[in-house]
Amino acid sequence: MSADTPVQNGKTVPFDLIVPSWPGVPAHVRAFSSLRNGGVSLPPYDNGTGQGGLNLGDHVGDDPAAVAANRGLVRSVLPSDVTWLSQVHGTLVCDAALGVSGVQADACSTSKKNVVCAVMTADCLPVLFTDRAGTVVAAAHAGWRGLAAGVLENTLAHMRVAGAGEIFAWLGPAIGPEQFEVGEDVVRAFLPLLGGTKDLSGLRPYFNPRPEAKGKFYADIYALARAVLMRAGVQQIDGGNHCTVTEKEKFFSYRRDGVTGRMASLIWLE
Repeated sequence: MSADTPVQNGKTVPFDLIVPSWPGVPAHVRAFSSLRNGGVSLPPYDNGTGQGGLNLGDHVGDDPAAVAANRGLVRSVLPSDVTWLSQVHGTLVCDAALGVSGVQADACSTSKKNVVCAVMTADCLPVLFTDRAGTVVAAAHAGWRGLAAGVLENTLAHMRVAGAGEIFAWLGPAIGPEQFEVGEDVVRAFLPLLGGTKDLSGLRPYFNPRPEAKGKFYADIYALARAVLMRAGVQQIDGGNHCTVTEKEKFFSYRRDGVTGRMASLIWLE
């Protein structure tokens, strides 16, 4: 799948998006991440310039009619309705084919054609998965809590039970390594995954200490996710080259703006 692959053949996409550049992934695996431009939501859920924003979150205070219209725009380029999850920064993975919107889970997977897996984010890391043959796909929402607790490992296990072979991962847009300030509690949450070292200052490149702010670090959620995925047997990991905080013209960011919209990262099998 390349960056210029159409989302759905024969359909014009009415909003801005990112299509993964994902070498080796079969053409019948379709995926994209939405951006903030191209919808109808008004400030503070707009596109960053006061014009219509593509907020897809129905839990952030936006006008429900605007959210429904935005979701309708996204639905227009998909093969089926989206099963929207109620994300709780946990580790539960559900079967997207069940079609139960609002289920509390932070990842979903399917091996059925034309069933859409989706997660919403606004700084947390969205991770899309497929196996080499394109038989199973999944989407996971990985904030630091879910990432440390095992949401990615659980997603991989769910896929493997469904028959997935070699699995590829794509890291969608998330907060960048120079913007994600965290405390020692976050660093310590990852120690079991990083060799159990007790020297917090020696955890580069995952956590860079801030000398001017004792007990504070800049966390690289992309590097942390890569470490988790490689430890779980994923060898090909692409993406991870955006910052939702600094790229204001493209992305909603909770850390930057507080009250804001949500993007979605979606994947399905044609």
